[in-house]
Amino acid sequence: MQEQAADGRAAPRRTGGGAAGVDVGPGPLAQAQVVGVARHGWSVHLDDQARAALQAGRAAIDALAAADRPVYGVSTGFGALATRHIPAALRAQLQRSLIRSHAAGTGPEVEREVVRAMMLLRLRTLASGHTGVRPEVAEGLAGLLNAGLTPVVPEHGSLGCSGDLAPLSAVALALMGEGEVRDAEGQLRPAEQALRAAGLTPVALAAKEGLALINGTDGMLGQLVLACHDLGDLLRVADVTAAMSVEGLLATDRVFAADVMALRPHPGQQASAANLRRLLAGSAIVDSHRTPDCTRIQDAYSLRCAPQVAGAARDLLAFAATVADRELASAIDNPALLDDGRVESNGNFHGAPIAQVLDHLAVSVADLTAIAERRTDRFLDTDRNQGLPPFLADDPGVDSGYMIAQYTQAAIVAECKRLATPASVDSIPSSAMQEDHVSMGWGAARKLRRTLDGCARVLAIELLTAARGLDLRAPLAPAPATAAARDALREHVPGPGPDRHVAPEIEAAYRLVVDGRLLTAVEAVTGPLD
Repeated sequence: MQEQAADGRAAPRRTGGGAAGVDVGPGPLAQAQVVGVARHGWSVHLDDQARAALQAGRAAIDALAAADRPVYGVSTGFGALATRHIPAALRAQLQRSLIRSHAAGTGPEVEREVVRAMMLLRLRTLASGHTGVRPEVAEGLAGLLNAGLTPVVPEHGSLGCSGDLAPLSAVALALMGEGEVRDAEGQLRPAEQALRAAGLTPVALAAKEGLALINGTDGMLGQLVLACHDLGDLLRVADVTAAMSVEGLLATDRVFAADVMALRPHPGQQASAANLRRLLAGSAIVDSHRTPDCTRIQDAYSLRCAPQVAGAARDLLAFAATVADRELASAIDNPALLDDGRVESNGNFHGAPIAQVLDHLAVSVADLTAIAERRTDRFLDTDRNQGLPPFLADDPGVDSGYMIAQYTQAAIVAECKRLATPASVDSIPSSAMQEDHVSMGWGAARKLRRTLDGCARVLAIELLTAARGLDLRAPLAPAPATAAARDALREHVPGPGPDRHVAPEIEAAYRLVVDGRLLTAVEAVTGPLD
């Protein structure tokens, strides 16, 4: 499903054959455009403003390169070696050497969508004209994206300061025709061979161009944008599974009332509570104990406080999206070419603004997983599950039901808590103490991706457990919306019965969560959830 760009941003355009595409210019990108290019293979195209900005920027750099005054990255070495003046005859070699030496990552390959996001974001900064690269460098990067060629980027190597140097160097290396890429079919191929097969020519870098390709925060920013998109969906899923648990555990919905929520006007909390009210509307299960003789005065926190926890995550997500939007309007390079022709060294490559919000998101996501696991555990305990069988088992003792599924949840929650330890509070000096404080933003992004995946799996197990709880409340019927969630699951996972192999059922529920089918089924009843 394609998302429309925000107001004031270039909307996705249609290219030949109906495929969506993005016009890249000096202005900001929309987050939906980043997701489209990264995840759905949208094409990119440099607009006329970008071409003009590139030509003007390159003319300024060529003038500086011909002058006698040393300019960092143009006629000097890099980092702690910036004191050496590089003669004109060696400057092309300087740029090649920079990329080869800085492509020093190691470990498993980074996901294709992350690499494509990183490439698009670097392209947008090049298109601003503030880096001084030639148009053919930007065209080369666009060509890689449009041909579906994805440079192999190892996971480890970035400190999140001076940009994501090692990951971006792996991209630049492929642009030069060196290193390896995955082609559009996912096959591993030498970069030069893959470029030639796609009708692309390796780029021979000129003065400053190597530095301009790698001195950015694009890796961590791309992962922030993807995380914002995914967390937005997971928060709606968390409201769905929480509503199912409220029903299945015979909890009250009165605590989610609008006038109660108005006493604490956090926007995220109010949005989550509004979702819960819509999801529980028309529930015969809830109505069955909405009577004067009900002795349930206050539910456990994991039920009663669901909108407070999910709401806090929503509010943090809104701030994270603001940070992402600011970064998507930024031109990160050092030195940067200013509009008046000056080239100034700066610290805009420092990843602190992104790293810190990535860390904060990991804390919120870990908390979201923790409260979901507590709701699941209540279903399995006869002291707390309001008359359901132990572990929701068919024949307790012979069958173990979802006993060990909760173990799996607990293991994931524990891992998410470990991953919530901030990366951005750490710093290891590098480059002979020239780079003596770094953001560790790339590491913050990597662990957030793992945390989000863990959250999706924890919610999937809550979905399994709550759906069985709803089935066991028959003949009382759940709300139409939660019934839609249960029924979507039942297309892939049978209802209560003797023990079955649980792992495939968890995986089926996980797929429903991450590919959007669960939300599609629910929102067909409720309309779009907040």
